[in-house]
This record gives sequence, structure tokens and C-alpha cells, in this order.
Amino acid sequence: MGHGIIAWIVIGLIAGWLTGKIMKGSGFGFIMDMIVGLVGALIGGFISSHLGLGGIGSHGLIMSIVIAVIGAVILTWAVRLVTGRKG
Repeated sequence: MGHGIIAWIVIGLIAGWLTGKIMKGSGFGFIMDMIVGLVGALIGGFISSHLGLGGIGSHGLIMSIVIAVIGAVILTWAVRLVTGRKG
């Protein structure tokens, strides 16, 4: 089951917002939070497919959001590690 562009935007928004709450930072702003969520979906999908769980598009909306949040948390952690930014 694939997701359309509207679903990807919703997944990105939700994943970016949730990541901001999980990582206890000020966030990156509305647009950047959405981009972090979308890139997190790519990272999470890559990881889940390599773990044999299937890519992000092969799950329902809720599981896709969970995978995207995991990827976005990893991305945010890596960016903060490189830049030294706390939030």
C-alpha cells in the first residue's frame, strides 16, 4: 500500500511535530519540522526495510508515522551531534 502526496505531507507534519516534542527542543520551525519528518520517513523506511520489516509505504498510516518519527529522531540526534545544538 503506497501513500499519496497528501499522506506524505501529513506523515511529515506529524512526525516532525512529534520529534520536536520527543527531543525536547524548540524545533526548527513549521516548514523545517515537516522536512525533518519527511527525511525521517526516508531514514526510518531505509532502516525498517533493512531489518526485514518492509519499507514505510508498505504499512498503514499509523505505522508509517511511527517509522517516520523513529527516523526523524535519529536525524535530529545526528544533526545535534554534529552541530552541538541542544534545541
